[in-house]
Amino acid sequence: MGETKAERVVVVTDSTSDVPKEVAKRLGIYVVPQILIMGDQTWLDGVDIDPPTFYELLGTSAHFPSSSQPSVGYFEELFSRLSEQYTGIAAIHVSDELSGTVNAATTAAANLPHLAIEVVDSRSASMQLGLIAMEAARVAAGGASLEEVVATARSLVDRVQVYFVVDTLEYLHRGGRIGGAARLFGTALNLKPVLQVCEGTVQPLAKIRSRRKALARVFDLVEAEVAGAERVHMAVLHVAAPEEATRLAEQLEERFAPVELVRAECGPVIGTHVGPGTVGVAFYREEAG
Repeated sequence: MGETKAERVVVVTDSTSDVPKEVAKRLGIYVVPQILIMGDQTWLDGVDIDPPTFYELLGTSAHFPSSSQPSVGYFEELFSRLSEQYTGIAAIHVSDELSGTVNAATTAAANLPHLAIEVVDSRSASMQLGLIAMEAARVAAGGASLEEVVATARSLVDRVQVYFVVDTLEYLHRGGRIGGAARLFGTALNLKPVLQVCEGTVQPLAKIRSRRKALARVFDLVEAEVAGAERVHMAVLHVAAPEEATRLAEQLEERFAPVELVRAECGPVIGTHVGPGTVGVAFYREEAG
C-alpha cells in the first residue's frame, strides 16, 4: 500500500502579487510568473529578469513593454504537479479586470475536475494581492482545509486596501489599465495623482501637483482607515524608488507599529503598468475577535 497523502493545502498566486521571494519561500507560496514582452524579447516575470535590469531597459528601449498571463496548459501542468504533494490548491490571482490570469486558472481547474482546486479573484494587484496570499498561506500552514483557506482569502478581498502615487499616468494609459483614472488626463501634465485599486480597477482618489504632498496624502489616507486598530498589516511597495519607500516605511512603523510590515519592490509586470517612481501602501486591519 502507498502512503496516504497528508491533508495539506498550497497557496498559489502570480508574480503581480510582488510578494518578496524570501517571504514566499518562508510561507510556502507558489508564485506563477507572468509573461513580459518587449519587442522580440520575452521573459518570465521574476525568473528571467530582475527589476533593476528591466527598468534600465525600460528607459532605453524603443519598444513599450506588454504582459500576458500564463496559459491554460501551464496552469494544468502546475496544478497536476502540485496535486502530487497537496490535497487542495487555493489559487489567488490578480484582478480579473486587469488580467486574464483568473480566467486561465479557472479554465485549467475545470479541465481537472478530479482535483481539489479553488480559484479566487482577488480584485487587487501588487501587495494588495500579496497580503491576501500571505494570510491565506499562514492559515494553510496551520492545517486549515481548502474551504477555510479560500474563505480567509475571500474575507480579505474587500478589506485589503492600497493607495499609491505614480510619477506619470502615461504607463497606465499606454498599458490599457488606467480604469477610472482616465478622467484625470488633460487636467494637468505635472499631476501627481493618488490612486487606489478598488473593485478590481484603478481609481483616482486625489489630484495633487506635488509629489511630496501626494505621498503625505497617502499617509493621511492610511491613518484615517486604521485609526484605533490594535493590529494592522502593511506593505510598502515601490517601482525604482527605494529611498522614498524606505522613508515611508519608517514613518508607518513609527506611527502605527504594524504587526507586519513588508517592503516590496514591484516586479517588471506591475512596473510596466504603473511606471518608475511609483510608491504605495497596501494594508488591512485585523477584525476584532
